[in-house]
Amino acid sequence: MFHRLLSVVRRQRNGRGWQKWSSVRSGAFVAEAHSVALPAEAHVVICGGGIMGTSVAYHLSKMGWKDIVLLEQGRLAAGSTRFCAGILSTARHLTIEQKMADYSNKLYHQLEQETGIQTGYIRTGSIFLAQTQDRLISLKRVNSRLNVIGIPSEIISPRKVAELHPLLNVHDLVGAMHVPEDAVVSSADVALALASAASQNGVQIYDRTSILHVMVRKGQVTGVETDKGQIQCQYFVNCAGQWAYELGLSNEEPVSIPLHACEHFYLLTRPLETPLQSNAPTIVDADGRIYIRNWQGGILSGGFEKNPKPIFTEGKNQLEIQNLQEDWDHFEPLLSSLLRRMPELEALEIVKLVNCPETFTPDMRCLMGESPSVQGYFVLAGMNSAGLSFGGGAGKYLAEWMVHGYPSENVWELDLKRFGALQSSRTFLRHRVMEVMPLLYDLKVPRWDFQTGRQLRTSPLYDRLDAQGARWMEKHGFERPKYFVPPDKDLLALEQSKTFYKPDWFDIVESEVKCCKEAVCVIDMSSFTKFEITSTGDQALEVLQYLFSNDLDVPVGHIVHTGMLNQGGGYENDCSIARLSKRSFFMISPTDQQVHCWAWLKKYMPEDSNLILEDVTWKYTALNLIGPRAVDVLSELSYAPMTPDHFPSLFCKEMSVGYANGIRVMSMTHTGEPGFMLYIPIEYALHVYNEVMSVGQKYGIRNAGYYALRSLRIEKFFAFWGQDLNTLTTPLECGRESRVKLDKGMDFIGRDALSSEMRGIVQRVAGF
Repeated sequence: MFHRLLSVVRRQRNGRGWQKWSSVRSGAFVAEAHSVALPAEAHVVICGGGIMGTSVAYHLSKMGWKDIVLLEQGRLAAGSTRFCAGILSTARHLTIEQKMADYSNKLYHQLEQETGIQTGYIRTGSIFLAQTQDRLISLKRVNSRLNVIGIPSEIISPRKVAELHPLLNVHDLVGAMHVPEDAVVSSADVALALASAASQNGVQIYDRTSILHVMVRKGQVTGVETDKGQIQCQYFVNCAGQWAYELGLSNEEPVSIPLHACEHFYLLTRPLETPLQSNAPTIVDADGRIYIRNWQGGILSGGFEKNPKPIFTEGKNQLEIQNLQEDWDHFEPLLSSLLRRMPELEALEIVKLVNCPETFTPDMRCLMGESPSVQGYFVLAGMNSAGLSFGGGAGKYLAEWMVHGYPSENVWELDLKRFGALQSSRTFLRHRVMEVMPLLYDLKVPRWDFQTGRQLRTSPLYDRLDAQGARWMEKHGFERPKYFVPPDKDLLALEQSKTFYKPDWFDIVESEVKCCKEAVCVIDMSSFTKFEITSTGDQALEVLQYLFSNDLDVPVGHIVHTGMLNQGGGYENDCSIARLSKRSFFMISPTDQQVHCWAWLKKYMPEDSNLILEDVTWKYTALNLIGPRAVDVLSELSYAPMTPDHFPSLFCKEMSVGYANGIRVMSMTHTGEPGFMLYIPIEYALHVYNEVMSVGQKYGIRNAGYYALRSLRIEKFFAFWGQDLNTLTTPLECGRESRVKLDKGMDFIGRDALSSEMRGIVQRVAGF
C-alpha cells in the first residue's frame, strides 16, 4: 500500500506544489521598521511574533501595562506557528498543562468575536486510541485529571469510536478516551488575532527587525540592541522559539535556555471522495505514533517517530522557517501506521509532506519564567510541539508573573529555573531531544527515567555503589540510587519492569525500609543543594531572618527547619539551616532547588562585600545514616557518645569519623526516623563510607535508595518541596505552624500574609 501511495506523491513533485494552507498576512497593526522609526524607550520589549510572543503582548496589555513593543525578525506568525498542525488538545499528563490548554481553548473560541479576524476555530473533539490495556490505564489516569478540573471527557468503547469516526479501523483497539471540547484552529490566524487585539490596546509591533543582543547592567535588563537601533527597557521577553537558545547566549550576560530543534513531519491530502466533515474528531493513535485531523475535506496526519532527526545544532538558521527537505523513507513507518488505521486512504492523493522544525526541552515541559541570572529577562519557549495548545494559557501565566510577581497557578514544573547551565550543552541537548520526541507518544508509566545525558553529575561513591547493585535515577543532572538489587535478582528483568501495577522492585524497597526501621541503612544524598552564608558581622543573621519564617537566632550548633516564603506566604523553598558559628550558616535544600534558591537569595541579599553566599554542593558528600542502630555505628567510629543526652535532635557538630576530621554530623534524617546526616569533604568520602559499612556489619547495615527514603518520609508526613509543598502552599495549611515565628522581633517575607491567615483561622475557630 505504501509504495502505491508513494508513487502518486512522486508524480506530483513537478506539479503545482503545495498551496499554503495557513496564510501569513499582517494587518495595518504592524509597522515595518524600515519605514517607521523604533521608539527609544519601552517598558517591555518582546522578541518573537509567533503565538507565544503575541499571547504575552495580548495579556500584558489586557492587564493594563503600557509602552510594550513586540519585535519580529521576519513576518508575524512566520516561524513554527505558521507550520503548526492546528490541533488544540487539553489531554495532558500535567495538571498545569491541562489548565493552560483549557484556557487557550476558551480564549481562541472567543477571539474571532473580539477581534473580527477569522481563526478557523472548529470544535471537533479528540479521540485518543488505546491498543493495549496499559495504554487504556494511562488514558483513564488522564481522564480522571481532566474531570477533576472540569474538562469533559470519557472513556469509550471501540464501537463508539467507530460511530464517531467511521473511517477508522478499530479491530485492534481495547478502548479510547473522548474529549468532546477539543478543537482545531489556524495557528497563524490566532497569532494575528492576538497581535491585532494587543495593537488595539497600545502594543507597538514591528516586523523585519532583528534583536542582536539584550543589554544588561548589574544583573538587570536595560535595553535591546537591534539592527535598526537601540530600545531602552526594563523587561525583555524571549519568545524566539527555535532561536531562543542562541538569543540567550548573545546577551552581555548569557541566559541559559535549554532547547533544541528536531524535524517534524506531517502530510496533507486531497479531499476524500466523500469529503471529511469539518467537525470530524481529531484522532491520536499514540501506540501507532500518529495523529490525524480533518484538512479541507482530506486529512492532515503526522506523528512522533522513534528515530527523530535533530537540526540546527550548529546554531541560528533562516529568519523565517521554510519547509525543509522531504524525507519519505523517514516518514514511511508513520505512513504505514496511518494506512493501517484508515485503510480507505490507500488511493488518496497527497498534496505535500511538510517538514518543519519543532523545539523540544530536556524534560518534555515548556520553559517559562524569569532568568535566574538577569532580572527582568523572561522566557517563554520550548513548547514540545504543543505551542498552539499552551499558547493562550502560557502567555497569561507569564504576563501575571511579570505584572504581579507570581502567576495565579503553581508553575514550578515549567519554571526555567528548574534547569541550570549544565543542561545547556549542545551535545547534551541534541542527544536528549532524540529521546524526548518519541517519549511524547510513549507510554507514561510511573517512575520512568531518561536514558540520555546520564552520569553528568555523580557522587564520589558512584562506582562503589554501582558495583553493589545500585539502580539509578537522575535529578537535576545528579545520579541518585533508587534501590539496590541483591545478587540473586535478575537485573535485566528489573530494569524492564515498567508497569502500572506492583513493580518487581517492590519487595527490594520493602526490605530496605524494614532495615531502616529495625537496624541501620546508609543512603547517599550528595545531590542535595548546599549553601554557606557567612559575614564579618551580623549581616548573615539579619538577611536570613528576613528571608526565612522561622527564628534563626539560635545557639551555635542548632539546626532549624524553616520555609523560605514569598509575599503570599507560600513556599519558595523548604530547607534546613545549621548555625555553624555566630556569623556562619549552612543551608540544605532539595536537589532541584539549586538554581531557584540561589537566584532567590541573590535577589534579596544586599550588595555587601562583607556578606558571602557560596554554593558548596560539590564540596560535600552527604551520607544519611538511618535507623535505631545508627547511634551505635557512629559512636564506635567517633569514640564519642551519640545518645540523645549527648547529641540531641536537630544538633550539628564537626567530628572525626574514622581517620577523617571535619565531618559535619547532624542529628536528622529528612525522614522522621532516628539517625544522622554526615556531610563529608569529598576527599574523605570513600574512606568514611568504607568505615561506616565495615563497622555497621555487626549491626545489620545495608545500602538503601531514594525509593525507601520516599516511603519513610511519607509515613511520617515529612513533606518535601516540589512534591507536597509549592509556591501556593503556606505553612499554616500543612501543619507547620511551629516553623513560623511571627513574634521573632523582625519582619520577614510573607509575614503579613501569614498574620492575616492566622487571624482568619482564629475567627473561624471562635465562630464555632
